[in-house]
Amino acid sequence: MKSRFLIWILLGSGSFLFSGTDAIQSDNTVVAEVDGVRITLADFEHRRPEALFQARNAFYETEKKAVEEFIDSYLLERQAKKENITVPELLDRHVNSTIAKDPDDTALHVYYEGIDTNEPFEAVRGKILEIIRQRRAAKAKLAYVRELRNEAKITIAVTPPRAQISLGNAYVRGAAGARLTLVEFADYECPYCQQMQPALSQLEADYKGKLAFSYKDVPLPMHTHAQKAAEAAQCAGVQNKYWEYHDLLLRTKALELTQLKSMAGDLALDTKAFDKCLDSGEQAATVKASMDEAQRLGVQGTPTFFLNGHIFSGILTYDQLRQIVDEEIKRTIDQPLQSTGR
Repeated sequence: MKSRFLIWILLGSGSFLFSGTDAIQSDNTVVAEVDGVRITLADFEHRRPEALFQARNAFYETEKKAVEEFIDSYLLERQAKKENITVPELLDRHVNSTIAKDPDDTALHVYYEGIDTNEPFEAVRGKILEIIRQRRAAKAKLAYVRELRNEAKITIAVTPPRAQISLGNAYVRGAAGARLTLVEFADYECPYCQQMQPALSQLEADYKGKLAFSYKDVPLPMHTHAQKAAEAAQCAGVQNKYWEYHDLLLRTKALELTQLKSMAGDLALDTKAFDKCLDSGEQAATVKASMDEAQRLGVQGTPTFFLNGHIFSGILTYDQLRQIVDEEIKRTIDQPLQSTGR
């Protein structure tokens, strides 16, 4: 597999190209030799497809950040040239001149009361003032650069690595053969996962017909109810009510064992079969398989998402989720469509 560092910036009437050398070895590169048998990178990745994923994703994040910073610098230099001034003079004219005056001591005292220090106000007044100035300057510069970006047509061709997510045994809802597949690795007891649910529901509704969604169980050890909740959803799936039970769990946050069983009745499941499934741990192996996959992929917390194999994590707003999805729609996708699962 090769990764190219390539960026096209289409600006007005002209184009700007920045390209670099191949960063990853070719598939035929020999990475090891055992008793005279050569193992190529392609062999290794076929047997261990997730092994280098996190390293490549870290490289991608660093690469993308460097490209973004390069774009900002390029736009500032171009604008300074247009105005026939230097970049520092440009910033003085359009950024520094817009920064508000220093706050008075009343406002500084409010800031002082919110910091953890035993020093008297007068001793740290100058430091507080400098911090405020730096933050205001950074925000003003960011706003100005955003204006320059909005006036330019920018396309970044740095692409993320993609993990192969197994969906053969997973429940997937959405359009059959959807070009976009969003997989969430999560924990029913995780407050951050619960917090994300309204945004995810809105995303599914707004991209109906374009987006398929799957949920993978990662019950964290500090959450005492998460394991059985995950098993309960899988037990409901045996009776073809996985998604109804999944949604009810997230909506009610009712995770006690008696509540898990009660919800089966609410959904008109065969409660005797459900209770037997849950009490016996019949679906524990299914949950463990999901956890093992998360570990192989380097998932370090919940919620973690894979959109067509591209990883992102943490608490995101609906607008942030939509931006990620829209970027994926625009991006050329060369790999085969993922399986639709169960």
